[in-house]
Amino acid sequence: MTHYKAPLDDQRFALFDVLGAESALTRLQGGEGHTRDLLDAVLEEAGRLSEQVLAPTNGPGDEEGCHYDKASRTVTTPKGFKEAFKQFAEGGWAGLTMAEAFGGQALPSVLGTATTELFQSGNLSWSLYPLLSEGACHALELHGTDEQKHSYLKPIVAGRWTGTMCLTEPQAGSDLGLLKTRAEPGANGSYKLTGTKIFISAGDHDLAENIVHLVLARLPDAPAGSRGISMFIVSKFKLNADGSPGERNNVYAGAIEHKMGIRGSATCVMNFDEAEGVLIGQPHKGLAAMFTMMNAARLAVGVQGLALSERAWQNSLNYARERLQSRALSGAKYPDKPADNLLVQPDVRRMLLTQRAFVEGSRMLLLYAALQTDIEARGTDETQQHKASELLAFLIPIAKGVVTELAQECTKEALQVYGGHGFIVENGVEQFVRDARIITLYEGTTGIQAADLLGRKILQLKGVGLQHFLGEIGAFCKQHAADQTLQPYVGPLGALAKEWGELTLKLAQRVQSNPEELGAAANDYLYYSGYITLAYFWARTVAALEHSSQQPAFKQAKRDTAAFYFARILPRTYMHKAAIEAGIDTLPAIA
Repeated sequence: MTHYKAPLDDQRFALFDVLGAESALTRLQGGEGHTRDLLDAVLEEAGRLSEQVLAPTNGPGDEEGCHYDKASRTVTTPKGFKEAFKQFAEGGWAGLTMAEAFGGQALPSVLGTATTELFQSGNLSWSLYPLLSEGACHALELHGTDEQKHSYLKPIVAGRWTGTMCLTEPQAGSDLGLLKTRAEPGANGSYKLTGTKIFISAGDHDLAENIVHLVLARLPDAPAGSRGISMFIVSKFKLNADGSPGERNNVYAGAIEHKMGIRGSATCVMNFDEAEGVLIGQPHKGLAAMFTMMNAARLAVGVQGLALSERAWQNSLNYARERLQSRALSGAKYPDKPADNLLVQPDVRRMLLTQRAFVEGSRMLLLYAALQTDIEARGTDETQQHKASELLAFLIPIAKGVVTELAQECTKEALQVYGGHGFIVENGVEQFVRDARIITLYEGTTGIQAADLLGRKILQLKGVGLQHFLGEIGAFCKQHAADQTLQPYVGPLGALAKEWGELTLKLAQRVQSNPEELGAAANDYLYYSGYITLAYFWARTVAALEHSSQQPAFKQAKRDTAAFYFARILPRTYMHKAAIEAGIDTLPAIA
């Protein structure tokens, strides 16, 4: 059995002391009321829901899993999930960041990211049900007609219905240009969709009265490849004239996947057999519309990595404090006890500090990225909004790809702290390892994130987001150049930022000569970029401590972790730089 305590103090420190969220948000359009008091109150309630309602269902939900009934082709979620979703919906959480016009509360996206972390730490499997709804809402809001927004968006925002993303198929994988699901024109502007979708999170369940599927399919006149994809709304139940769920639509779960992790989340094979749907957006423009959901989902998956790492870190720290085993190398530290606790072992402290450095660094990165979405949406001038958009686009593959990979390391180190006891199901920590495996695959593998960062955000878009970020780092280093407290951080950070720009330019030139160099360097470039990005936020942490009202012990822990990160984690950039420079010639063909 594992435990969970919402890390509200660290969230507040990241939001208000490091990122200056209150000042940033209250200057945005419509943000006058988004004060610290309001955000604090929401975080308190979210933490309470996660600790008291969601966290107790995590282990039991994993053990029970979802149930599939072949006769009715329906899915039932584990015990406690339905009641938890009821409380979630009644609390207005489903519409926290959605526009008031659709019944939402119009609170900042950065607050939504912070509360999402809490819910995902409580129970990652459960959190996937409302998470897919958020993506569906964004797509409907941006691409739906007024009628579609009224019919489908409002019930999702109210928490009565949920949404899904139906993208991939057995033969397609991540290559959506290979989709075969077809959409034939029907009566009254509707379409009949036929095909099979796989890996559909929350494709069917018993939590809500209706499920709205956003489905990629091809019209009869569709051009080949990804340019011929359209997006459709297909709901589990067709709508009556008054908008209420009516006749069952011909879309059913054909099976649920048997997975190594997130067993409480129904990952479905969905069969569409002339299911009635309506077109959303323009014909053959569905892929662009779906990416509206994809980018938001990628950031949310990064938050999943943080959420799992946080819970693994909490439990491994508690275990190390309580577990008595052997003695310190320099002699007994607790001679009155039969053995010292695990914290006296330097290597145990290394594992715990690694987790803390990644957890707290990732939190700052993800909240910073989420803050850019608020500035992009509600900035006071176009220049400000455009810069935020470019920064966000650059950071998304790092926030998703690197943070989820670091979660693999965090959960692995937590298991190592537990030793053999971590391998035992009853102790709960092995579930974090299993659950974490999927998040590097969701919404594009790490390789896909790396290719997106280097191929699109750097080369195709001329690295404009990187230029913004390097400019920000440069300004920070210049501002604190004379600060003796920050000298151990500003010097190395400034040098690495300069190297980052130079290495990127050299790499771009190599790719221009041989496109294969992109694939050879992308993964290492992603990690290299991620470690420098986290270093920037740890340097900002040390700078923020001077004016923070946090307790002395909290501040000292931050200083210790920042020093650990720069001394023991940041040097990993040397390895990745060497691998980048090694080039395509070190990756020979394999027979």
